Amino acid sequence: MKTEHLLAVDRAESLFREGFSCSQAVLMAFAPRFGMEQTQAALVSSAFGGGMARHGWTCGALTGALMAIGLHAGHTDAQDAATKDDLFARAQALVARFEERHGATACRQLVGADMLDPVERQAASDRGVFTTLCPQLVRTAATLVAETLAVPRTPRRPPEKVTLSFSDPEEPE
Repeated sequence: MKTEHLLAVDRAESLFREGFSCSQAVLMAFAPRFGMEQTQAALVSSAFGGGMARHGWTCGALTGALMAIGLHAGHTDAQDAATKDDLFARAQALVARFEERHGATACRQLVGADMLDPVERQAASDRGVFTTLCPQLVRTAATLVAETLAVPRTPRRPPEKVTLSFSDPEEPE
């Protein structure tokens, strides 16, 4: 694995330990490589922690990883089936490898708690889940992103015209 990718894996864990959610930590660690500001990465991934807004569904580290590979290998033209197929194959392989390593992809199963229930969430915290297991999940997800980035992607078909903007229209520039 390239040094820059190893640094991103370490950065993801560090961001998580600083207090960013698992989804934020993974996406933020890789975002600069794709020209995305860390602030924008933090914002776009902020609702995915705790298995999507604490619902306990797909692990936030995994959703952050999927967003990162979307930046790398995603499509910007609705008719670009080859790029879409390549992305989905990468995403499916990443999810399968995550599940092989951890036995599940759902936050609720991984942490053993209903994240919507404050009592269960506190019990998981008291067991050290968020300081022991979750950093491992973040590292796994970031490592899988790094491994995916090492594989050349299908060239994207140029879009007809797509304007992507990451500014908040309610905030003055």
